[in-house]
Amino acid sequence: MLFRTNALDDRVGKTLVDNLYTNPGSLTAGAANGIIAALVAATYAANPVIWNVAILLSLIGVARVAMAYGLPRLQVRDTRWLELLYELGAFSFTATVGVFAALTIWYEIPLIAQMLMLCFAIGYGAGMATRNAGRPVISVTGMVLTFTPICVALWSTGDLAARTLAVAILICFLGMVSISMQIFRTLRDSIGAAETSARLAEKMQQLARTDVVTGLHNRAGLNHYLVDHLSRRRDETRTALFWFDLDRFKEVNDALGHQIGDRVLNEVAQRLRSQAKVHSVIGRFGGDEFILACDVRDRREVETIALALLAEVTRPMRLDEDRLEISCSMGVAILPDDGPDLESVMQGADLALYHAKVNGRNQVSFYDPSMSRDLVRRREIEAELRVALQRDELSIFFQPIVDLATGRIRAFEALVRWFHPEKGELRPDEFIPVAEETGAIITLGNWITAQAAKAAAAWPDDVTVAVNLSPLQLKAPGAALGILNALREARLPPHRLELEITETVLLDHSQQTEDFMAELSAAGVKFALDDFGTGYSSLGYLNKYPFGKIKVDRSFVSGPNVGKKSDAIIRAVSGIAASLDMEIVAEGLETIEQVDAVKAAGCTLGQGYYFSRAVPDYLAAMLLAQERDATEPNRAAG
Repeated sequence: MLFRTNALDDRVGKTLVDNLYTNPGSLTAGAANGIIAALVAATYAANPVIWNVAILLSLIGVARVAMAYGLPRLQVRDTRWLELLYELGAFSFTATVGVFAALTIWYEIPLIAQMLMLCFAIGYGAGMATRNAGRPVISVTGMVLTFTPICVALWSTGDLAARTLAVAILICFLGMVSISMQIFRTLRDSIGAAETSARLAEKMQQLARTDVVTGLHNRAGLNHYLVDHLSRRRDETRTALFWFDLDRFKEVNDALGHQIGDRVLNEVAQRLRSQAKVHSVIGRFGGDEFILACDVRDRREVETIALALLAEVTRPMRLDEDRLEISCSMGVAILPDDGPDLESVMQGADLALYHAKVNGRNQVSFYDPSMSRDLVRRREIEAELRVALQRDELSIFFQPIVDLATGRIRAFEALVRWFHPEKGELRPDEFIPVAEETGAIITLGNWITAQAAKAAAAWPDDVTVAVNLSPLQLKAPGAALGILNALREARLPPHRLELEITETVLLDHSQQTEDFMAELSAAGVKFALDDFGTGYSSLGYLNKYPFGKIKVDRSFVSGPNVGKKSDAIIRAVSGIAASLDMEIVAEGLETIEQVDAVKAAGCTLGQGYYFSRAVPDYLAAMLLAQERDATEPNRAAG
């Protein structure tokens, strides 16, 4: 019962054995002292038996030291085998020490030699009690093998002092057993506590690296396991990184609730697991984005995997009574083809994902070096755009919108221009998308509205100004209040401002959009539906929102598909607009033939190079002045 062990005791013993073989210094010192003491004591006795035992003790001591230093170098990993060898050496040495000390008493060699061996034997046995406390069976057995022959020899002399010493050694043995067991329990408790702490730390680390919704790696876990995966990658192996983004996932959360949204994420995670290759690393990067990395042979295999993953993720899913069709965009980059390290490949996959979304979503895009060049360009534009707003490098130009019946200017559309001091004029399609991506469009849009309102305040009262709005502007906090403040500062009546909104803004059916338009419409601001016919055109928009004008896209006027069908569409839209008391603007007019065609089709207003390009504010004022001057003589003549 005393030496019954459990798994923890075995681990304590393993720690002892490891320590014995990794730090053999004390074993070497004990063996050296024993050999010296035995050889010195043997010189005092002209007895071949004692000399033979002394030599045997020396050989065992040398063998133990040799094993202590030699076995680790042989890389012996079997702990039980190492422990058995240690026990064999320890028991052999302690038994020989005990027998040798008993023989010095039995053969009554000089007293000083007896004292030398008795002191060494008792000290060595006591030392074993503490040194081998991690394995009580070794500690106690070693003391028994050392002390028993000595006590028997002392008792057999019949001398009172010798017998008293034998009893004292026995009492010392019992005390050292108690000390040994106490040390063992302390070691066991310490190692047990350390193991518990290590398990808790490992569990906490695992939780810190796991996404609670899907059970996949989270961002921290992804980084850890991707680094580990790549560190074990062979030089000739390619690693593909697939970056997923669920398209318009926010609509699922808004329409069905976050619980359904979490179930969708979990279902996507299960599908990725089912399609992934063995040893793939899969994680949820955040929100509705997932990353999968796996080793591949070549680009052809990457394409096959990408298409299979996209098909699996976008396969319709049924949650309770809801049938959901989730589209997905994917960006792919390959290491080392697209970058030498994890950071560059992740950046490449992210750029490819961006292009997949920009190009229409629900598709796979592979990284191309030109994407990095575009990124550098966008970052330059982003940084310079913020500075440009401060340095007044931006200007507002105005393009007239003309009444097709009278030829008079009814409004101007405000268009931003950027004249860079080094790069010259930058096209709006270069910096407007960057402004939208970075959120700078909110600041830029508010500035455009304020500048346009100031310019329009100097025009005749019957001329309005039109300003395009970005979707981000509509959703920005206090957007409506910001526009009303700009009108108030410019002293421009609200009915002289017209805000142009594209159909894409209305797709998400946002309550914010409805509230924004309702608040401004109540104040008198007008709204126009821009680029009608290019996207998800719906007549429902005309009924639901307070639009007073429709702008027919230039593709119906001057595009390659202009003909009977486009003319019929313009006529149909014009008829609907007329019945709703709305005006129709034809964009992109460049020739008199186009002007006549759209006028005949029912358009009431026109805009394009035929009438005028966009001009600075002072030229816009000049156009209005010339127009007024030309009409005054006619009125006087009449």
